[in-house]
Amino acid sequence: MRVTGAYVTSTTLGEAVQAFVPHALPPRAPVLAATGYAALNHAAELALARLAGVSGLVPSVDWLLYSAVRKEALLTSQIEGTQATLTDLFDEEAGFAIANIDDVEEVTNYLRAFRLVQDNLRAADGLTISVRLLCEAHRLLLNGARGSGKQPGELRRSQNWIGGTRPGNAAFVPPPAEKIAALLADMERFIHAASSDNLPPLVKIALVHAQFETIHPFLDGNGRIGRLLIAALMEHWELLPEPLMYLSGYLKQHQSEYYRRLSAIRTDGDWEGWVAFFLEGVAVAALDAERNIVAVASLIAADRRRLLAAEKGGLASYRLFELLPMMPRFSIEQVRQKLNTTFPTANAAVKVLEDLGIVAEFTGQKKNRSFSYQPYIELLTR
Repeated sequence: MRVTGAYVTSTTLGEAVQAFVPHALPPRAPVLAATGYAALNHAAELALARLAGVSGLVPSVDWLLYSAVRKEALLTSQIEGTQATLTDLFDEEAGFAIANIDDVEEVTNYLRAFRLVQDNLRAADGLTISVRLLCEAHRLLLNGARGSGKQPGELRRSQNWIGGTRPGNAAFVPPPAEKIAALLADMERFIHAASSDNLPPLVKIALVHAQFETIHPFLDGNGRIGRLLIAALMEHWELLPEPLMYLSGYLKQHQSEYYRRLSAIRTDGDWEGWVAFFLEGVAVAALDAERNIVAVASLIAADRRRLLAAEKGGLASYRLFELLPMMPRFSIEQVRQKLNTTFPTANAAVKVLEDLGIVAEFTGQKKNRSFSYQPYIELLTR
């Protein structure tokens, strides 16, 4: 059996525990055999290529990114117990009152952290994937949210543990705090090393994600930052031109298997099982995203045809319709501001879409009415 790390004695809350310190990547003794992952990797790469190709079905890739990035933000947060929904997120962006504001804040913080990482990777003078960049993302992730008291942006300075009521009965104890900097430096070197190991990029992403979760370098937010790292590495290794895939949906659907596979790396040396699970997830998530793009493109094209054929359609209603995929919940005042027009013109534009059944009012009020592009939202949330 492959040994993937060593145990060292660590003390926390007065208890001595056995903390796991992982060996540096890539796996050794034995190395990962290409025969174990080649077919799965090929299928996942093909699925990603199809996803990149089908994105050309819609007039604006920004529409796709708007929903895909928000779905990933929502699903990665739901894995950690957040109860927010996609509609909550759209309502928050529309300025509507929402009940579970703390949960939504966690999701919007993830969006900010994601944008920070993406902006850095795309800027000529931006940070590359590094411990520093992950710390900056972590600072935004916990800013003002429930984990704001847990050293945002800083590597932990104390021993943590996962599962159990106390350190002594924990399901897993990550490395001691004094080991973290060196472990992350090794991980960073692996990411940026010339590929002497000949591992495909998707396999390397699987290894890095598992290694990050094993190191568990922060007091809170490790799962979300670890999954954000997946998206960042997809961009770093040019596997997708845009973050159109929401892998966290697959990981949430198979959450117990996700955790079991990560644990088996440490307990049984089973890197192969984890890599296979990850590659299957990428293929499934890419196919799901592809189907969703086709469905969204079909809906928007059909609704656009109805609008263009309508007698009362006009420039303002056409312009409003093109905004809907990135503004699926809205008020008349928002429309007025977005179209830079008068309130009567904005109201008339909304009424055209309402009469056609494209949007619907959902408050039942006669004043301060709010509208929803409901068929679109239902496609995204199914």
